[in-house]
Amino acid sequence: MSRPAAGRTGGRSAARGPGRTARGTTVAAALAGVLTAPLVTLAPAAAAAPREPATTEATSDERPVGVRLTRLDPRTLVPGATVTIEGELTNTGTETLTDLDVRLQRGEPLDTRGELQAVDGDPDPVAVATTPFQDVTAELPPGGAVPFSLTTTSDALAIDRDGVHPVLLNLNGIGADGERRRVGELTTYLVQPPAVPATPTGVAWLWPLVERTHRDASGTFVDDRLTDEVAAGGRLDRALATVERLPETAPPEGGEPAPVVPVTLAVDPALVEELQVMADGPYPVGGEEDAGSGSDEAAAWLTRLRAVAADHPVVALPYGDVDADSLTGAGLSAVVSRSLPGSAEGTAQDDPDAPAAPPTGAPAETEADGTAGADILREVLGVEARTDLAWAVGGALRPETLDVLRDGGVEEVVLAPGGLIDGAAALGLEGPAVARTTVPAGDGAVDALVADPALSGLAGGAPVAGGPRAAEQRSVAELVLQTLQPGDAATGQTLLVAPPREVDPDPATVSAVMAAAATLPGLRPLSVAQLGDGPVADTGELAAPEDPGGLEAAGLADVAEAVRVRDQLAGAVVGNADAVLAPWDAAVARTTSAAWRDDPAAFLSAAADLRTTVRRLLERVTLLAPAAGIYSLASSDSPLVLTVSNELPFALRVQLRVQSRGNALSVGDLGDQVLGPEQRTTLQVPAQVRQSGRFGVAATLVTPDGAPLGDPVQLQVQSTAYGTISVVITIGAAALLGLLFLRRLVRFVLRRRRGVPGDEDGDLPGPAPEGAAVPLPPTRSPV
Repeated sequence: MSRPAAGRTGGRSAARGPGRTARGTTVAAALAGVLTAPLVTLAPAAAAAPREPATTEATSDERPVGVRLTRLDPRTLVPGATVTIEGELTNTGTETLTDLDVRLQRGEPLDTRGELQAVDGDPDPVAVATTPFQDVTAELPPGGAVPFSLTTTSDALAIDRDGVHPVLLNLNGIGADGERRRVGELTTYLVQPPAVPATPTGVAWLWPLVERTHRDASGTFVDDRLTDEVAAGGRLDRALATVERLPETAPPEGGEPAPVVPVTLAVDPALVEELQVMADGPYPVGGEEDAGSGSDEAAAWLTRLRAVAADHPVVALPYGDVDADSLTGAGLSAVVSRSLPGSAEGTAQDDPDAPAAPPTGAPAETEADGTAGADILREVLGVEARTDLAWAVGGALRPETLDVLRDGGVEEVVLAPGGLIDGAAALGLEGPAVARTTVPAGDGAVDALVADPALSGLAGGAPVAGGPRAAEQRSVAELVLQTLQPGDAATGQTLLVAPPREVDPDPATVSAVMAAAATLPGLRPLSVAQLGDGPVADTGELAAPEDPGGLEAAGLADVAEAVRVRDQLAGAVVGNADAVLAPWDAAVARTTSAAWRDDPAAFLSAAADLRTTVRRLLERVTLLAPAAGIYSLASSDSPLVLTVSNELPFALRVQLRVQSRGNALSVGDLGDQVLGPEQRTTLQVPAQVRQSGRFGVAATLVTPDGAPLGDPVQLQVQSTAYGTISVVITIGAAALLGLLFLRRLVRFVLRRRRGVPGDEDGDLPGPAPEGAAVPLPPTRSPV
């Protein structure tokens, strides 16, 4: 049944004053909100622009019926068009509602995006035109759901001009008290684009394919959740499907069909590397061998990504998508440099010695001859990725971070409007939109692109009242309103849509919005690279965000300790330290990913694991003590023979330090000693023993910079050689004995020559009395 609008008591009063005036007073507030809005965060809901469509789905007793759109045709109107709206009504309240019916109330047309975003705070527009109520259902119990359908015409709504027309879907019903009232509502938009837009508008898309790591610092999978993300229905599956669904068209000159919109893919090399490990075959998870179950899903997703990357431009993000601002603020800018894909210092890669042969489906002629991040994408995807574009996490950059990026080969950055002093000037809320700008940096300037937060939030899957179809219609309204803005027809306008990194889209909805840039009058699709040839806006200098966010300080302290140990080890590496330490640099980058911003507890755990893992590298170079714990030296200058074990997969230069208690042993300087990778090496240490017996010796391995390797080894040295004092005493005793022997020998000889049996000293008997017998002397040794 239908009732005249004037007879309804449940609708809000239309006598609210001129709607245009009320909207105009709130445009400035919308502009101020956009100025401070971050471009992206890792949670899709938080990534939305400050003036996104209001989430007014009713969940209270006052508006207990939620409204979800499933159909709104047509997306854009022509004069006299038939409008069909379908959806589902859900009773989220506690009482049964009866006699439900619905109508449309049209508000005054909008001319600018600023006005559109301003009315978000006023979801009940002044009704300048209404349709009759149409019956929906006789009864809707708590928790119940019922479909609805409403058909009208643009003439019935008195739409007689181009622009965006807000409409309120007003649902009335009778509650338990018997009173008729409004029990549900939803604001959406009917769009009538101009046949000849005021200013052509180019729209570019920067589409993130990023996921936090599922590996620990050693490179081992801690869980198998990445399988769920790339499997059918997973977040990464939906993100890729959005681009895959784009329609294709054959170029005018002939050839293979190509997508109607060039979507620039922003890909984390660490994600691609992780999926390739999974796709290569069985992999351990949580310490259990061959427990990984996602090899088929990973391989299938990579095959799809190769096909998409062959048709769309690719930007290589830093390895692990590191939080550059947090790292620079913590004095860890070297970590940023080692993760950059376009820098000679960008060496972070989990397995730099892996075969460079491309997998099935990638071009066989590709070769790895660039930096690590670009190499990974080249080897796995078979594409040459752009490496001179940096996408600021959170939409803002410190000036010192920008300097680090510039030194690493970055020539252009993507920012949010809140990252610039006058960033809203690029958005076109009340005039032409110009996504390109420049940022003062050092003695020059860096090109920058300002992403539109409202469109980016809608594309990223931010919750919108009415569901995905309502979000799509809001996006179309934003785009059409931009074409109404006066501007330079020669240079046109430009918009950049860059959803949150954790984009979670409805593929059908977002691909339709992407395609609209190629089908709606006045819109034309651009690649991100083509924005660099467009007009330039004056947005001022870099601005510090009101809420900078970032990684937890305690976790960054653990990361700093791990980096300190890494640098000590680098000073001992034989050859290119950055090359051989690349897997551990990759671990540092994964640990400092921007993905951890929204999970501080997980970041603290990952940082502690990193510190422990890197410190254990020092423990893998050790001195080996003898089985009995005792060394025996046979002479005073016998060398001390020590065995050193290097379990690391690269060669090291080390020094040996030996100390004994007292001065029982002195050791010569061996200088730097080279230990082969994964080998045991015997060191002949020159030694000088100063005393015999057993004494303690402490031996320590250190890097050339003095950092200890392994634990000190306590040795017992047994010396059977004479010490200096013992040698002196022995020689003195021997000399004395020799002198005594010589004395006796001389006396014996003299006595024989004289034939005297005695001498004046009384050693021999004197002359015997006359007549006495003289005994012969006994024969004895002259000694």
